[in-house]
Amino acid sequence: MSAPAAARRFALPRGARQLLTALPFLAPSIVLFGAFVFYPLVKSVYLGFYIENPFRTRQIYVGFDQYRDVLASSEFVSSLLVTVTFTLYTVVPALVIATFLAVLANQKLPGVVVFRTIFASPLAASVALTAVFWLVLLHPTIGILNEWIETLGLPRVDWLNDGGWAVTEHSGVSKLTSWISDPNWALLSVSMATVWMNVGLFTIILLAGLQTIPDELYESARVDGAGRWAQFWHVTLPMLSPTLFFASVVGVIFAFQAFGQIDIMTGGGPVDATNVVIYSIYQEAFQNFRYGAASVQAVALFVIMLGLTLLQFRLVRGRIFYR
Repeated sequence: MSAPAAARRFALPRGARQLLTALPFLAPSIVLFGAFVFYPLVKSVYLGFYIENPFRTRQIYVGFDQYRDVLASSEFVSSLLVTVTFTLYTVVPALVIATFLAVLANQKLPGVVVFRTIFASPLAASVALTAVFWLVLLHPTIGILNEWIETLGLPRVDWLNDGGWAVTEHSGVSKLTSWISDPNWALLSVSMATVWMNVGLFTIILLAGLQTIPDELYESARVDGAGRWAQFWHVTLPMLSPTLFFASVVGVIFAFQAFGQIDIMTGGGPVDATNVVIYSIYQEAFQNFRYGAASVQAVALFVIMLGLTLLQFRLVRGRIFYR
């Protein structure tokens, strides 16, 4: 058998050759994902089968019993409900506000670049800075929010010398309490800070989507007699739907991973009113030293986020207009 014939006989398939060629280029990404994504995920699944002491010197295999106990506990169900509520409080308002700002910033007006910079400025603020900023804004004595609610005829929140919260009666109303110490208002307070923090990013994303819409579509709509509102509903929103969908998926992921602002502003309280799943994982692992229970919640959070993402893709199938 000649040498060329033997080489053809033992030659690898074309797909295998392409894979071997691509592997050196993919190796850095594979190593990084393996070390920081896949290995922690496998390790979390493994730890969920064991109970160990705080010093991690002894492990007891309990199998799926720990998964069943943690996922069926009232604490996990409560934190999951808080997380879902927090997601609704943050994603929907942020998208609505960002859409409005992006449409304004997309107008061809003098000095519009300045407004684009202002609208996108929250993107430059860190989580810690955002949390401190809103703590000052919501402060019962120096916070500007008290001035706003007074102008609306609502009661002002004041700070007592004994460390308690009080409400100064105004216009016969005296039932509003502290924003971050009242279980009824704490989650809303953290949500407002999160919305403000995410609006900048969503505005940039939606503005980029708006700038890809051809002007010819608006010209055709104007020729047909469509006003600005009709152009927004029948041209802007359909053409912006892929960008809105992307922003909504990113927003849901951000909401389920929110930690810093909750830790700084409320610490998961009061009465677990802001104890989202990610903060519950932190408490179980680094405060209660229940690494197995924390791992179970981490795995459950991964599965929930994956399921929600796939559900979003399935629900919007056929409703997204791709050019």
